[in-house]
Amino acid sequence: MSRNVPNVVLNNGVEMPILGFGVYQIPPAETERAVIDALSVGYRHLDTAAAYGNEEAVGRAIRRSGLPRDQVFVTTKLWVQDHPAEQNTLQACAESLRKLGLEYIDLYLIHQPFGDCYGEWRAMEQLHRQGSVRAIGVSNFFPDRVVDLANHNEVVPAVNQIETHPYYQRADEQELLAALGIQTESWGPFAEGRNNLFQDPVLTPIAAVHDKSVAQVVLRWLVQRGVVVIPKSVRRERMEENFDIFDFALSEDEMRKIATLDTGKSLFFSHRDPAWVTRLGGHRLS
Repeated sequence: MSRNVPNVVLNNGVEMPILGFGVYQIPPAETERAVIDALSVGYRHLDTAAAYGNEEAVGRAIRRSGLPRDQVFVTTKLWVQDHPAEQNTLQACAESLRKLGLEYIDLYLIHQPFGDCYGEWRAMEQLHRQGSVRAIGVSNFFPDRVVDLANHNEVVPAVNQIETHPYYQRADEQELLAALGIQTESWGPFAEGRNNLFQDPVLTPIAAVHDKSVAQVVLRWLVQRGVVVIPKSVRRERMEENFDIFDFALSEDEMRKIATLDTGKSLFFSHRDPAWVTRLGGHRLS
């Protein structure tokens, strides 16, 4: 199994492994064991969030692993903050650092494009200047929102973490973000199995040619596009499978075939749907 995971270089020079391990929807009681397994497999990039409720378990796993801090890239995310957003953002970051048991966060993201994102961003710029976070970015921002944020602030987001999978490929958005120096990162790379992804008639023959699984083909397709990806699993054998994607490459023809699967729309929900804006923007963690 290859253990040479390439890095992408963010717009401030920070290096980030292109393949990581996500902990979304892993219950806190299972997270510590899952992260320990992931680190032992070879993952060196972990993605969590305040809203996931498992930052403490992630931190315990990092400490139990015995790995030097600078060998583990840690992302966490800021949930929507009440006014005053700047003050509350500083407090929220301090709380995430406490729960993780870390002195700094490698990548800190605004989790949702709602509320006073600009106040939150000013606070994140401050956290970046003082060294509490090495890079700052956003999640779930549509192009217009991320362009506006980049155009009216001192620091351009380093990353936009967005739903990206074979049925919602977002190639045009990736091109636009790249022109701004913003790295695209995928959440939901397997679309949570929707559209019967693991038996897809386009993906399964490609997987058979390479003696790989459909999941491995999807992850390889993303990293070949230069998209950072953070698959999740609680099963060690699946973690190992997801990690083993650097010993083969998809041909241009195979990449074109996968491109035909794009529906151009989310399989989950739209951040422009007023009902979802109300639901997400109004939710508080405490």
